[in-house]
Amino acid sequence: MFPKPVSQLTPNTYEYETTPLVKPTGFREYDARWLFEKEINLMGIQALGMGLGTLIHEMGVRPELVTAHDFRGYSASIKMALINGLLASGIKVHDIGLAMSPMAYFAQFELGVPCVAMVTASHNDNGWTGVKMGVNPPLTFGPDEMGRLKELVLAAEFELRGGGSYTFVDGFAERYIKDLTDRSPIERKIRAVVACGNGTAGAFAPQILEKLGIEVIPLDCDLDHTFPKYNPNPEDMKMLHALRDKVLETGADVGLGFDGDGDRCGIVDNEGEEIFADKVGVMLARDISKIYEDAQFVVDVKSTGLYLTDPVLQAQGAKTDYFKTGHSYIKRRVTELGALVGFEKSGHYFFNKPIGRGYDDGLVSAIAVLDMLDRNPDKTMADLRRALPKTWGSPTMAPKCADEEKYDVVDRVVARFQAMKENGEQVGGYDIVDLITVNGVRVVTSDGTWGLVRASSNKPELVVVVESPVSEERLKGMFHAVDAILRENEEVGEYNQTL
Repeated sequence: MFPKPVSQLTPNTYEYETTPLVKPTGFREYDARWLFEKEINLMGIQALGMGLGTLIHEMGVRPELVTAHDFRGYSASIKMALINGLLASGIKVHDIGLAMSPMAYFAQFELGVPCVAMVTASHNDNGWTGVKMGVNPPLTFGPDEMGRLKELVLAAEFELRGGGSYTFVDGFAERYIKDLTDRSPIERKIRAVVACGNGTAGAFAPQILEKLGIEVIPLDCDLDHTFPKYNPNPEDMKMLHALRDKVLETGADVGLGFDGDGDRCGIVDNEGEEIFADKVGVMLARDISKIYEDAQFVVDVKSTGLYLTDPVLQAQGAKTDYFKTGHSYIKRRVTELGALVGFEKSGHYFFNKPIGRGYDDGLVSAIAVLDMLDRNPDKTMADLRRALPKTWGSPTMAPKCADEEKYDVVDRVVARFQAMKENGEQVGGYDIVDLITVNGVRVVTSDGTWGLVRASSNKPELVVVVESPVSEERLKGMFHAVDAILRENEEVGEYNQTL
């Protein structure tokens, strides 16, 4: 019988080497993330594999699974511990080796395998690990599956039936590269800075884009799991600034920044302007809805209001549904509605048929941006950006808040804004006209300015975003008004970045 996991252990002890460590808060809404060695050990990862295998059998899904790992110094060992647990629970494992997350999702289609477990901490700091899991592609786990998995693992309710098998799929990267490049090259001559933050995408992105006819200017594309310059996160201003500087230095047409596991792409235009991913999404939606009539889009609640108010999208008959933030939520909503694309402010884009397969792939997103430039040969990326209605938007800001406390804090903030609206109180000097509570609270005022507060799904943080169609001054006023409500809760700490 496998030991029951515990939530705390001291490293470098006998108990640490003989007892599975699994901190319960590592089970997030739609994936799992822990600080390796502090919140989970290798035996804990093995327990996770046993729980996942047990859940796959419980769900009645064919017990075959694709696995892969990102480029961190410890990810390969974590993957092997996960595989041990999967084998013990009777899963047939197909290992594609070092890969980006979208390569693992692609492998489900390419190999005809229903399940996936991608070992990655995405853009999290060094020390973090995690697993993105799913069955029935292109979907990944949501709260129901993650909740059941948590129950199985923490209670050690494993069905260790044995009979699993292991296959290493040699040369899989070439199959992924061929899938993306077996098409007409991009005709327009485009010079692109390709920034990978020394993360996994560096092994794949430059050569894929070169095969499509792009002149690639690499930036931090050498693999280095210490991330010596900055975290590979295209929402992080440090990475965007580095990308901007290289674009301006080289006179490139566009800057493309990929995150740690390659499922997101950030954009800098030819003038060095860092375009937030939700605005890039509006540009893409304009371009795509010219081609596909009555296009349906899904966007997350962190994203700009332009998806509803943009006159070009309105004239082209585009429809947009706002939904919960999170790759599993948006992916599922895209599938449910048969939407053409789902966009997240974080840079997760979900291109559905006929453009993609419904999962998030930073290379597919980058290629869509390049195709947009190709279809508009007389316009630069900056021209397309300036063609959008002007709004002032914040980056995604993240005040610290413990995992054990963040959801209670958000519940109190939601209740506070609801009471203010009922009592006719103002926010930042303006009336509240709408509260969107599908994911935290998005408070919209009478001049169209809005602010969002929600709990981060993968870090001990809250998420704060504000936007105004009026002015930068109004943007800052809304931020301070929202922050004042947050500061009524002593559990809320400092921001990672602010206005």
